[in-house]
Amino acid sequence: MNNKEIHDLVKLIDNSQIAEFKLEQGDFSITIRSKDFFKGKGTTQFVTSVPSPSPAIPAPSASPVEASPVAKTEKTEKVSEEKNSKYIEFKSPMVGTFYRKPSPDKEVFVKVGDKVNKGDVVCIIEAMKLFNEIECEISGTVVKVLADDQTPVEFDQALFLIDPA
Repeated sequence: MNNKEIHDLVKLIDNSQIAEFKLEQGDFSITIRSKDFFKGKGTTQFVTSVPSPSPAIPAPSASPVEASPVAKTEKTEKVSEEKNSKYIEFKSPMVGTFYRKPSPDKEVFVKVGDKVNKGDVVCIIEAMKLFNEIECEISGTVVKVLADDQTPVEFDQALFLIDPA
C-alpha cells in the first residue's frame, strides 16, 4: 500500500461513521481509528505495525578490574554492568514520540514485572502522525522502563530492559 492509498483511506474513514478499520496484508498491517476513538485527540489516527529489529545483547566486560582507589568506582560500575548484562535492551526501531498507553484513558501496555512474549505490543511510537504499534521481538520479563511516556525517542534508543530468563 503506498502513501496516497493510505492518505485516501484515512480521508474516507474520517468522513464516515466507522470508528476503527484494520487491514492486514502479509507483514504489513494498518489500523485506522476515527477521531472519536481517542478522546482528547483532534484528528483521525492510524497505527501501522512494523517489525522491530532484533535487540542487541550487551557484550560482557573484557578487562578485569584492579583493586585500587581509582578502580573502586570503576569496579562498582563493572558490577552494575555485569548485573545488567544478563538483560536485553529492547530498542526503538524508529525516531518518534514514545507512548506507553494505547490512549490517554487506557492502562500502559507493559509495566515492570510483566511477562512479555514475542509479538506482544509493548508501546506505540508516533512518527509523522502515524501511530506505530511496536511489538516485542523476545520473550521475557520487563525489568525496567528506560524511556518516559510521551517523550521523543531516537532510533536505536533503549526503551526497556528485558530479562529473557
